[in-house]
Amino acid sequence: MNQQEKRLIEFQEGIGVLQELSITNFAIIEHLDIAFENGMTVLTGETGAGKSIIIDAVGLLAGGRGSQEFIRTGADKAVLQGMFILPADGVTAKMLDEAGIDHTDNTVILQREIAKSGRNTCRINGMLVNTTTLKRIGETIVDIHGQNEHQELMQPEKHLGLLDEFATAKIRKLKRQYTEQYHDYQQLNQELRQKNANEKEWAQRLDMLNFQVDEIAAAQVKVGEEAELTAERDRLDNYQTINQALQQSYTLLAAGEETQGAVDMVGTAMNALEPIANLDPAFNEIAMNVKNAFYGLQDASGQISNQLDLQEFDEGRLDAIEQRLDVLSQLKRKYGDSEQQILDYYQKIAAELAKMTDSEENSEGLSQRVYEQKQALLKTGEALSDRRRTAAKSLQRQIHQELKDLYMDKAVFEVRFKPTNGQIFRSGLDSVEFYIQTNPGEKMRPLAKIASGGELSRMMLALKTIFSESQGITSIIFDEVDTGVSGRVAQAIAEKISGIARFSQVLCITHLPQVAAMSDHHYFIAKKITGNRTKTSVTKLTDHRRVQELARMLAGTKVTKLSVEHAEELLRLASEAKAE
Repeated sequence: MNQQEKRLIEFQEGIGVLQELSITNFAIIEHLDIAFENGMTVLTGETGAGKSIIIDAVGLLAGGRGSQEFIRTGADKAVLQGMFILPADGVTAKMLDEAGIDHTDNTVILQREIAKSGRNTCRINGMLVNTTTLKRIGETIVDIHGQNEHQELMQPEKHLGLLDEFATAKIRKLKRQYTEQYHDYQQLNQELRQKNANEKEWAQRLDMLNFQVDEIAAAQVKVGEEAELTAERDRLDNYQTINQALQQSYTLLAAGEETQGAVDMVGTAMNALEPIANLDPAFNEIAMNVKNAFYGLQDASGQISNQLDLQEFDEGRLDAIEQRLDVLSQLKRKYGDSEQQILDYYQKIAAELAKMTDSEENSEGLSQRVYEQKQALLKTGEALSDRRRTAAKSLQRQIHQELKDLYMDKAVFEVRFKPTNGQIFRSGLDSVEFYIQTNPGEKMRPLAKIASGGELSRMMLALKTIFSESQGITSIIFDEVDTGVSGRVAQAIAEKISGIARFSQVLCITHLPQVAAMSDHHYFIAKKITGNRTKTSVTKLTDHRRVQELARMLAGTKVTKLSVEHAEELLRLASEAKAE
């Protein structure tokens, strides 16, 4: 079984891929639809053709920082979409489950729109998500490694993170445990410091909360109470007016001892019209109107009578209402604009008071709790440190082997644990920095101070080669990471990138023909000016076109017969290398 067959089997057994990428109105790209495949894919073309723009688009899909500057001139928005096929049991699948995003067919579609207004619209499988969620999930799918990422190696504070990335499987549980313990320790310690530093303020706050809780609790506030009391007060305040109006109305409607009420008068009119109602439709309509008026006035008279029976003036009740409204008004001035806001504030301060009271009751034991939590944290931190030191030795051995393959066999790499003087960090008890000796006889020095650009490229590639076997990242993208190398080193880098493609789909932008020749798929990126507008196009190269492109990369502007032969030789050697 050759290498290509092995690779195919590995992909079939669960390695994810970026299957399709769609880009619309992004930078100089009007519209592109690109289908990608398993293995190693290279993108080549003249400088400025748009190769890195395609990678930028993938980066934005993975949650990178977006800007309206990316929108093509004259367009209202840029639209990006990528379809990924992922393993059913991978890290991404677990994160999608946690976010409640359906992925039953193991397909993940990332979508992002950037509008002129600056608004970003992000979707995962059609579900709207924020950029934070997109980034968190996207980072498990795509790993973009560009020239600027060499800076991680130039920043010693990032080295511990790289070591942890290498040792993820062995330290994951311990690191999670340490993080939880560190959070608890920080909370307790902060509580102790605050209490010791602010004893007076603490006591004052406690007294105030006790007063406020008691005041609101005693008031027994109910939602809607003020509106009901206000309505009742208004009725009592206007008792005389209401009673007089009802009496007058009833007198006019109902019959008295000496007078005939409106109801009786309308009844008389109704009886008078009844004999002629059937003689003419117009009479009938009048009769019906009068009849309706009679019954309506009769009902109104009854209602007025009932209300008169209910009318009662209670001066004591009015005073009680006024006092209650005054209490509610005072509470609103202090704690909120409505009964609901007062109750919400009550819940908040009651919880704070309970916490402070508990802390007060346990103040003598707080220092002991801080001490015990610190000891537990130190124990976990020491265990984590031991795992890291073991992992560091393994990383050193693997880095040496990778560097040997990249023609840095004389280099000595070392992970150094620097003294921390008992400091406790969020990441653990360790401070780590990478050291290297590039030439025999020289002193070991910090990697950040002595490594050249070409050496940094090889160091980062060595790390990516090691990490690719365990990370489970769907697509790894290399954006001109081969800068600063040539000759046999370039060939070695090409073989390394091809090796990474055994474990992850690899997309690679390169200007080196050795790297391009090692690819499984080759795309040519070109730009042309049409109607005073620049457009970018992508073409998948046939075997013949691929030879021509490699010859161009070898020879420059003018392709010669010799450069074509050299290109064919590169492809033949690459095929043999992949078959080993």
